[in-house]
Formats: sequence, C-alpha cells, structure tokens
Amino acid sequence: MAEASKANRKELIDESTRLKTSVRDAARQEKQRKLAELLREKTEADETGADVERKKNWAYTIEENDEWEKKLARKKRRADFEYHDDTTTTHRKYKKDLDLLKPNLEAYNRQREVALGLAPGSLKGTPSASQVALIAAQAAGEQGVELLYRDANTLLYADNKPSEEAIDRVTGKLALDAEKRQKYSRKRANEDEGDVTYINERNRVFNKKIARYYDKYTEEIRASFERGTAL
Repeated sequence: MAEASKANRKELIDESTRLKTSVRDAARQEKQRKLAELLREKTEADETGADVERKKNWAYTIEENDEWEKKLARKKRRADFEYHDDTTTTHRKYKKDLDLLKPNLEAYNRQREVALGLAPGSLKGTPSASQVALIAAQAAGEQGVELLYRDANTLLYADNKPSEEAIDRVTGKLALDAEKRQKYSRKRANEDEGDVTYINERNRVFNKKIARYYDKYTEEIRASFERGTAL
C-alpha cells in the first residue's frame, strides 16, 4: 500500500508538471506567433510604404475607437493618485464605483413612463437635472410622480423592492471593497521586529547581521539609553 501510494503521488506530480509545461509551451508559442505576425506586417509595410498603425486601426469601428479614446481620457484624469482633499478623494471613489455599479437606464425609463402615464418605449436616454425638475413640476400632485421623484417632505419609505440581480451587484461590490480593505490592512513584513532602524531592505539585512554578533555586548548600553540613565 505504501509503494502504491508513493507511485500514485509520483504520477500525480508528473501529470501536474506536464500540464503546467503544456500550458507554458502553448502561451510561449502563441506569443511567438503574434510576434512573427507583427514582424511580417511591419516588413510588408516597409516594402509597400504603408502605415502599420493606420492599417491596424482599420479593424476597429468608430464606436470602438470612441470608447477607447474615452477610456484613455478617463485613465489620464485618474492618473493623479495623490491626496488633495476629502472632496477630491470622495469624487474619485464615486467615479470608480460608477464603473462597477452602472445604473440600469432602461428600467429607470420604464419607471418614468409608468409614473408619467406615457406609452412604453416613449422615453430613451438619461434625463438631465432640469428635465427631471420640469417633469416633477408639470406633474405636481400626481401619485405616480410622487412615488418616483421624492423630496424631503415625502412620508413614503422602505417600499422599494430591488431585483435579485441588483442585490447581487451590491453585495458583490461590498465584498470587493472588503477584500481591498483586507489587503490594505494586511500585516506588513518584518512588523514584529520592533523599531525600524533601517532605510531599505539591504540595510535591514546588514543591521540584522550586526545585531546577531554585537547585540550581546551592547545590550546593557541600549537598555540604559532607553531608561534615560546613560552617561
């Protein structure tokens, strides 16, 4: 039984190694294929005098190009990670949350149509703040509008029943935030070593070597310094 268990374990390790090697080889071959394709296109472009980047961009639609430019602009705006003030930090966090919790505009427009008594499919797009205020003013006193556009004087509360999909989105976002907080508050390396007496990792290793040889001779002097009784 011991020999069979040992043989099974060896076979399992060998199989795992083969799988890892095959995945690694496939990734390397795919990388080499893409590099060869890129070199071939560049060579053909040099021979014909064509622009490689322009030819590559022909494969993208106008919508994809616009989305890519918006992504680059958004990335440039958020490249500043320095702390300025609470308002800027909160706004940056709000923008990141919007990327993960995008509103369902179709469901919102259906709610507006029901509240305003419009035909299905009448409303499209996102209403501006002025349009919302105008709709609320024109339909003041109507029960449907009061249910949709509530102000500080309303007595209606706790009557909204979100869908299971919406609940899953919120719980997923909360779980992601908790995971990020856990990573940020994780125990740092060398945290149990006491006071920080080094400026980088190399200096920490050097100080540790010095302490291993000389701490037994300087223990009393350091204790006197800490007590404030050193001469």
